[in-house]
Amino acid sequence: MSEIVLMSDPKVAALPVRECGEPLVDVRRDSHLLVDGRKQDSDGAFAYLREGVLNRLVRAQELLPSGLRLLFVEGYRPPALQRRYFDEYAAELRAEHPRWLADQVHGAASRYVSPPEIAPHSAGAAVDLTLVDADGHELDMGTRMNASPEESAGACYTGADNISAEARSHRAVLSAALTAAGLVNYPTEWWHWSYGDRYWALATRAEAADYGPTDLSR
Repeated sequence: MSEIVLMSDPKVAALPVRECGEPLVDVRRDSHLLVDGRKQDSDGAFAYLREGVLNRLVRAQELLPSGLRLLFVEGYRPPALQRRYFDEYAAELRAEHPRWLADQVHGAASRYVSPPEIAPHSAGAAVDLTLVDADGHELDMGTRMNASPEESAGACYTGADNISAEARSHRAVLSAALTAAGLVNYPTEWWHWSYGDRYWALATRAEAADYGPTDLSR
């Protein structure tokens, strides 16, 4: 596996955001995508994305082999919820590794949950998704979605070699379609893809991110 740049890397936070003002849109209003309800919340925030991200997902689905579809699981995540997820995981790591320094905890936590101040989900720029067959059954991707590095022995990393050949093939199909549509992957999570955020800007060498943290009420 090549060297992975984590969300906590100063290079990510150093990139500016030139907010384009694009709205969040409800992906459930677009019949092109299957939407899973496992991350359903009272406001339905999980089902929102920036319009440009949704357009690219629809394009990615068109690029998939016949009989396969994307299964959308989670998009927008309110900043307060992102903070809670990060703090809870960081607390687990501190308990498991009491000798770790604060920077070590912060960096390790960012493998699995983005630091709230730069989180692509809170910008409406990121999506967690997987592949399903024509009958709606999820394909084997090597781990469950949202499996932590500890739980999966690192198999959650997109380029992990401790998964089956079939799972590796499915990840390659997913990656090919999403990459061709302009999205980038966070390589510690095979299911996490984004467009227009700071991590995307770093990966594509863009001068700035198009999307910064936003609020659903906008």
